[in-house]
Amino acid sequence: MFKDAQELVKYIKDRGIKYVDLRLSDVPGRWQHYTRPAHEVDLGLFTDGAGFDGSSIQGFQAIQESDMLLMPDPSSAFVDPFFADPTLVILCDVFTPPINSPKPSAYLKDPRQVAQRAEAYLKSTGIADTIYMGPEAEFFIFDEVAFSDDPFNFGYTVRSVEAHSDGAEYGDGYWIRKKEGYFPVPPSDKHQDLRSEMVTVMEDIGIQVELHHHEVATAGQAEIDMRFDTLTRMGDKLYKYKYVVKNVAAKHGKSATFMPKPLYGDNGSGMHTHQSLWKGGKPLFADPKGYAGLSKLAMHYVAGLLAHGPALAGITNPTVNSYRRLVPGYEAPVNLIISARNRSAVIRVPMYSNNPKAKRIEYRAPDPSGNPYLTFSAMLMAGLDGIRRELTPPTPTDRNLYSLSAREARRIKTLPKSLDESLDALERDHDFLLQGGVFTEELLETWIEMKRDEAGSARLRPSPIEYTMYYDL
Repeated sequence: MFKDAQELVKYIKDRGIKYVDLRLSDVPGRWQHYTRPAHEVDLGLFTDGAGFDGSSIQGFQAIQESDMLLMPDPSSAFVDPFFADPTLVILCDVFTPPINSPKPSAYLKDPRQVAQRAEAYLKSTGIADTIYMGPEAEFFIFDEVAFSDDPFNFGYTVRSVEAHSDGAEYGDGYWIRKKEGYFPVPPSDKHQDLRSEMVTVMEDIGIQVELHHHEVATAGQAEIDMRFDTLTRMGDKLYKYKYVVKNVAAKHGKSATFMPKPLYGDNGSGMHTHQSLWKGGKPLFADPKGYAGLSKLAMHYVAGLLAHGPALAGITNPTVNSYRRLVPGYEAPVNLIISARNRSAVIRVPMYSNNPKAKRIEYRAPDPSGNPYLTFSAMLMAGLDGIRRELTPPTPTDRNLYSLSAREARRIKTLPKSLDESLDALERDHDFLLQGGVFTEELLETWIEMKRDEAGSARLRPSPIEYTMYYDL
């Protein structure tokens, strides 16, 4: 990590870096970039910024106000592990040029700066000075994928060396059956070396990894767990994580996807997110006398997440496909309740250790299809609202929530069943996101409009299953 621009510019010259790649986050959550020859990079880049067309970035500016600036963050730089020429990547914040002001202004729809404002707001409350996030982003590794939404050729095909159900007539016989992918050794697990290579590359660019393994689903479902970090830094790391996963897979002729539910009838990919608040180097979520060892402050935080769960889903589960995963029976929690050890609840309290530093809560609803900066920020703001209002969560339960009777289940609130429902909830309930100017009305309006368009596009298209069910009527 570089401490300042001067050190970074010196590194570029000393190490023979040929190109500098400037990267930013668009609103939906994809990385965008452009590249400069190293001789075009000096200290002025870090004070004056680099111009770009904001109207061409999804969710940003209209064409009549397109001129914008990238302000590189020296502390975020790393050498790209995939480009042929030595290339230094620098993550950037987005600013508007100094048209009616003496200097550039922070762009309020820049997702990375939403994360920075969320951390600043946390400190301003005096409740805590640090939020740690630990996402578990799951993904699939496929051998081949093809899809089309042409009106006369609508559908998809996926092939995996691990899945017997993809139509393969022969193989080595070591297939992974549906929902039996959790921890088999090779030769059934055919991606051990591939995942290890991903981990090696991640660690080379500054991501500390704790473990990797095959996940529950067949067809190459995987998980690589990063060590927790602060909110903005973890947002940066999750972008790098997805970039590495996709590029290592592509290097080996495979395709990786973070779609929440690419396969019918098997587990989807979630992003269970561990969270804890600290102040002055001390954990705030631990109390051995509390439920599952949680403090009152932690329970207020939990209550905020549960109270705003339907609205949060509009940000943490922001695709039509997200709601193919959020159904009972596939480890995807839909019940807005807290439980120790219980993976059928939206909030689980891990019970692996009694160490106060390890005490945390796990919010299990999110998936990896969203914008990391917005996802982490929204969860923090919901939790802080619960603390501010001293909310109390529903009575915890340690029962399997999927086995409740219909009468018992009706007493427990659940997450929305569609993207439209979650966006309705977000429109009704978003004041908690506006506290401290962390989110803005304009950003939320842009987000909701963009996601409404996605939901509308999906509604217009008949799916293959409709042909199966209705063609002969």
